[in-house]
Amino acid sequence: MADQQLPAEHVNALLEAAVAAPSMHNTQPWRFEVSGHVIDLFLDDSRTLPAEDPTGRAMRIGAGAAAFNLRCAAAALGYGTWYGLAPYAEEPDLLARIVIEPSSTTDEALSVLAEEIPHRRTDRRPTDSTPLAENVRIALLHAAYVEGAELSWLGAAEIHTVLDLVLDTDLREISDWHRRAERAHWVGGARTTDGVPSSALGPRSTSYPSTVRDLATQPLDRMREQSAFEADPDLAVLSTAYDEPADQVAAGAALERVLLTATRAGVSASFLNQPLEFEDLRRKVQSLTGQPGHAHMIIRFAHSRPGPHTARRPVADFAPTDEQS
Repeated sequence: MADQQLPAEHVNALLEAAVAAPSMHNTQPWRFEVSGHVIDLFLDDSRTLPAEDPTGRAMRIGAGAAAFNLRCAAAALGYGTWYGLAPYAEEPDLLARIVIEPSSTTDEALSVLAEEIPHRRTDRRPTDSTPLAENVRIALLHAAYVEGAELSWLGAAEIHTVLDLVLDTDLREISDWHRRAERAHWVGGARTTDGVPSSALGPRSTSYPSTVRDLATQPLDRMREQSAFEADPDLAVLSTAYDEPADQVAAGAALERVLLTATRAGVSASFLNQPLEFEDLRRKVQSLTGQPGHAHMIIRFAHSRPGPHTARRPVADFAPTDEQS
């Protein structure tokens, strides 16, 4: 029946918000099935990164971020949401099930964050060394906590250790052509639907290793201009107590809540995640927090300036049209 379906324009708005979420190398590794008031979010196996993300953890984090955006958009439209993350072990590609219902008590905090979805971006450019205000740090800690994750700020000594781990990662990659080829498939050039275009790479750092990841693989990208990055970056680790698929999806929701909260405070983010792609280095990163758990993201926060967006595929690519009727 027609009244059992979400309006088509609302489905479109919900999915447009969802696919604006960040994902590793902007692969956008998700697809959606819409049935009545239920939206299922699946992993798209054709868009995974078997060399750099062999366990699929980063893909599940991206899916969690997409699910969080969908919840925000639903609140802005006057809906309440019920959801399950990785609800069925026997169906591993189903990463989130979101039930959307009209509500007279929608989540105002989510509705406010929905306004920031079009403005959030990964900013790989340098900024000044002005530290984040204490109230902003506390707001970001709270944002992670609300979604069941922990955000741990790193001190100068821990940041230096992270940079040592970045160097270790780069040395390991020298002979790994599979990882380099995979990255080259998604990074560089003029991209209009997915991946990371050259315009979004930011400048090369004048120092090495840098607190901003240089994704460049193409010769021209490796020769782009250089800039000095801040000497004392604000760096934090996002982690969860456990590391099952549902925990990784939850980490993605926490990540996006943190990023949208940061955007609202005039703060941008970029990532330094390459040590997390190796399990032994990932454990070392978690140990730097002084807390038990499992590290999922290393985030550099900086004072925001307008910058380029990375492109997204059209909503029709993610969900068949007849399921949006």
